[in-house]
Amino acid sequence: MEGIFKINGKQLKTSFHSCDTLISVLRENGHTEVKEGCREGECGACVILLDGKLVNSCRVFAASAAGKKIITVKGLGDIHSPHPIQSAFTETGAVQCGFCIPGMVLAAYYLLIKNHEPREEEIKKALDGNLCRCTGYVKIIEAVKLAARRMRENG
Repeated sequence: MEGIFKINGKQLKTSFHSCDTLISVLRENGHTEVKEGCREGECGACVILLDGKLVNSCRVFAASAAGKKIITVKGLGDIHSPHPIQSAFTETGAVQCGFCIPGMVLAAYYLLIKNHEPREEEIKKALDGNLCRCTGYVKIIEAVKLAARRMRENG
């Protein structure tokens, strides 16, 4: 099969097998920021935004994503111009091994675009499904709170 994918504002035309998952197509085309974890949709490492919806890319057939808008963590910001969420994760020490961080950042983003002032319980619910094996989530929750405050202050 062949398809065109809109990834972080750029078009990618590529070939893939009908049974390929979106994570496979993304990673095979250089999007290694999308991490491959459990391949069962349980760990959140492969989370992306697909037409504005937070999804586990390991559970999506690539063919069903062709033509849709895909945002990975690199679509939010980069080292030279980080998104406030990315900056907050760094500043609070929420990043340890870094494997879960792309999914955590996108889950936080998905929450904060809908809820500008989330309570801690809402943050925990939004991050549910994103497993981190390095922390107790305390710093990650602090990062989301900091990002929410900064995003409110900066409009």
